[in-house]
This record gives sequence, C-alpha cells and structure tokens, in this order.
Amino acid sequence: MTDIKFGTSGWRGILAEDFTFANARLVCQAIADYLKQEGLTAQGMVIGYDTRFRSEAFAAAAAEVMAANGITSHFTTRDCPTPVVSFAIREGKHAGAINITASHNPPEYNGIKFSPATGGPAPSPVTNAIESLIGKLSPAAVKTMPLAEARERGLVYDLDPQPSYFEHLKTLVDIEVLKRSGLKVVVDVLFGTGRDYLNTFLQKAGVEVELLNGYRDAYFGGHRPEPSAEFLQDLSARIKATGAHLGLAVDADADRFGVMDAAGDYRDANTILGLLFDYLIETRGWDGGVARSVATTHLLDRIAARYHRPVYVTKVGFKYLGEYITNDQVVMVGEESEGFSMKHHLPEKDGILAGAMIAEMVARKGKGLPELIQDLFAKVGPVYNRRLNFSLTPAVKERLLSRLKTPPVRFADLAVTEHITLDGHKYVLSDGSWVCFRPSGTEPVVRFYFEASSLQELERLKGAGEALIRAA
Repeated sequence: MTDIKFGTSGWRGILAEDFTFANARLVCQAIADYLKQEGLTAQGMVIGYDTRFRSEAFAAAAAEVMAANGITSHFTTRDCPTPVVSFAIREGKHAGAINITASHNPPEYNGIKFSPATGGPAPSPVTNAIESLIGKLSPAAVKTMPLAEARERGLVYDLDPQPSYFEHLKTLVDIEVLKRSGLKVVVDVLFGTGRDYLNTFLQKAGVEVELLNGYRDAYFGGHRPEPSAEFLQDLSARIKATGAHLGLAVDADADRFGVMDAAGDYRDANTILGLLFDYLIETRGWDGGVARSVATTHLLDRIAARYHRPVYVTKVGFKYLGEYITNDQVVMVGEESEGFSMKHHLPEKDGILAGAMIAEMVARKGKGLPELIQDLFAKVGPVYNRRLNFSLTPAVKERLLSRLKTPPVRFADLAVTEHITLDGHKYVLSDGSWVCFRPSGTEPVVRFYFEASSLQELERLKGAGEALIRAA
C-alpha cells in the first residue's frame, strides 16, 4: 500500500501508481471513521470533484464508502470549484467535504482534499488523525455500497451550489461598479472547474467576457493547470487580439488566480495581493489586519504599517491562514501561490472571488494594472519578488536543508539580520530584502523565494541563492 500523507492541502498522488481506487477508498473509509469518532456523521458530507481523468468516478467511490458507513452525501451535479465546495459545506451546515482534486498539479496527478465543517482546509491535527486511522485500516475493512442503492436509500443527493454561491458573491463584490464600467475581460479557466463560474458571474454583472479553454481536457492542454505566466500564453495573445482591459485566470479547481494586464503581461500574485489589500482598506471601511504566509511578500507589511493594521504571519498553507478569516481578525489573507480570501468570505482560497475583486478594482479606479501598481509603489515603495522551483534528489535536498540551518553572516553581500524557521529557512537581510528556502509539502521540489526593493538587487539575490543550491 502507498504511504498516504496529507500535505498542505490534502493527499495527492500519481494516477494508477499511488492514486488508485483502492487507496482512495481506504482514505475515504478513514475519513468516515474519523467522522464517527467525532460524532459528526448526522450532518452529512459534500462530495465534489474536478476535471481530471476519472475524477467523477473517484467521487462516486467516495459517496459509496460514505453511504456504506451511514453518512449522507450531497454530490455535486458536475465538476465543482474547491471554494464552491467549501461554500456548500457552510451553507448546508455539513460535517465537511471530500473533494477529488489535485488542484494545480500536473495532469498525471489526482488527489483527495478533506475539508471540515469550517469550510477551510483541514488543520494538521485533523489530517494527522486521519493518517493514523489509514495506517490501522486493511483493504478488507473498507465498506462500500453501490451508488444506485445509496440513492434509493436516500444516502446520496444531487447538489448544485452555483446559485447560492453567486448570491453570496453579490454581497462581497460591487456589482453596480461592474455594470457601469464597460469593462472587457478575457477569462482563461485552463480546462478546469472555473468555467461557468468566473466568466458567468462577470457576465451577469454586465462585464463583456470572452472565455478561453472552457471545456474539459484531462490533459489540460499538455501542461499543469496553473495560472502562472508560462501557462497563460493563450490568454496573453487573446488580450492583445481583442483589446481587453484585463485577463483573469484560475487553476484547475479555481482556488488560485492569475492576472494579466491590458498589454498581455503577467502580474505576479504578490503584487496583486498588495493592490487588493490597499483597495479593500480604502473602499470597505473594515477593521482588521492582514495574514500572510512566511513566503509571501512584505509589500503587505508596508501597506499594513501605512494604515496601522496588524500583520499575522503563518506557515505556508491556507489551513493556517483561514483561521484568521474564521476569527474575523483580518481584512484579507493572502499567499504568494495565488491564494486569496477576505472578510465575510471563506477560510479557503478563492480564485473566482479574487478575479471578481480585481475586475471591480480596475473598474472603480478607471486605471490599468500598471498605473495602479505605480500608484501603490509611490505610496509604500517598490517591491519585486520571484519564486524558483528546484527539483533535487533526496540526498541533495537533505544536504541543502542541513546547510541552511546555520545561516551565513552575509548573503549577497548583505548582513543577515534574522533567521526565520517557521516554515523552511528565511533570511532577512540588512536592507529589508529577504530570501526563503522551503521544501514543498506536495511536490518533490525545494522552493526558493526572494524579494528586494529593486530589480538589480533581485538579480543579486537570485544569483546568491542559485550558488548556494549548486554548492549542495
């Protein structure tokens, strides 16, 4: 049996190698046992899935296991965005959800994400408990009931959460601003669950929208369904061809966002998070600060300082950020890996809401993204950042992480003033720039993050980081 571990957002594995029906059923049985242990079975579960190969069949298998354990499933009628699955949990007051998705991972992956009643990703104590239950289970202990029988017994119901989710979004997004804007947007859903969500919501709000890659392709056009610059060339070309004001993208399960300006140039998530934080403070009048992961931009800190708002720093993973939404401590939360949520919404990242809020911001301000970024930098100073992923052998990765435990006195000719080990190894430097090295929780890579106040300094940090990794 595969050694099943939950990363920052669920268990993921390669289809037919790790992610098999037998292993998926085993995980679902452990989740059912956890619900029984916690006395939560009466509340029922939401079952959702993305557009990956056979995702709906894995979702059906999950519902069959739940039914055999006496747990009712509310089964989405089609592939469904992760944030919408989370919304359905909260709206229906269910015990949680099983979501068949590997998010932005390459096409050969699939996964299971368990979300508890909060609607956010399961915290570590919950996933640790489920992992422990998995370890005690044998395949013979897995219970199943045919889906048709489960439906007959009233243990499986169909669920279409889109209408209620749209009504909720209307309470967060200023529809009147969008209606008056004359905004023209190209939306790329990367063959995933975002179709009929981000594009339809904007269209209903009066925005002129063109949809790209709005059909199911389990190979995602031959690359990972991640809304980053290298995978959004279709979007860039279409923006240029149509004269659109904005390009918006979401990943395969629509929890991450990607943004391009009117020139078809990609704008990184860190900068967009800064724009959104500043915009929400200006327009909403909400109390609260901002929560970010340790690897996310300090641009948020500069904005927070300008408005005398607190900053909360967490490990990487929305399961750590979401609690600040649940506890109503913040205006928004953000993660450099295209993750965003805000006050009065979910403790889960939502690329659909992010896209709608970016459209609202551009519409209200009447300026393009380059001008908005220039305005923000004029207020708090320029900030530039990048992330590089390095696929390393286990031995090299171990040597690197061992070396990082003892920080150098200087890095890129700057004094190291702080060594943060909250998640990976982060060195804060004497001029306020920083670097962070962190092993991924879901992929066999080490991520290198770096940030500076000038592009020249950013290149110096990049060179020093690459040299350190090569030396390992």
